[in-house]
Amino acid sequence: MNIYVGNLNYDLQESDLEQVFSEYGTVESVKIIKDRDTGRGKGFGFVIMPDDEEAAAAIQELNGQDVMGRSLRVNEARPPRN
Repeated sequence: MNIYVGNLNYDLQESDLEQVFSEYGTVESVKIIKDRDTGRGKGFGFVIMPDDEEAAAAIQELNGQDVMGRSLRVNEARPPRN
C-alpha cells in the first residue's frame, strides 16, 4: 500500500520516517518530496508498505501522532492524476 504522509517536520530525514513506520511492519520504501532548488523537504512524502494490514495499522496509529513537533497527516495515497 502506498501511504501519503503530510505535515512533516522539514528537518525529518527519510531514515527517520522509515524508523517510525517500521514499528508497524515491513517498509519497502520511503520518499520525502524535496524542493528541487533548495533540496529541502516540502513537508510531505510517501511510504510503501507491502502488507496492507500492517499499512492500515500504521495509518490508524500514526495519523495525528506528533513526530518532531508536528502532528502527522497519514492516509492511503491517491493514485496520480493523468
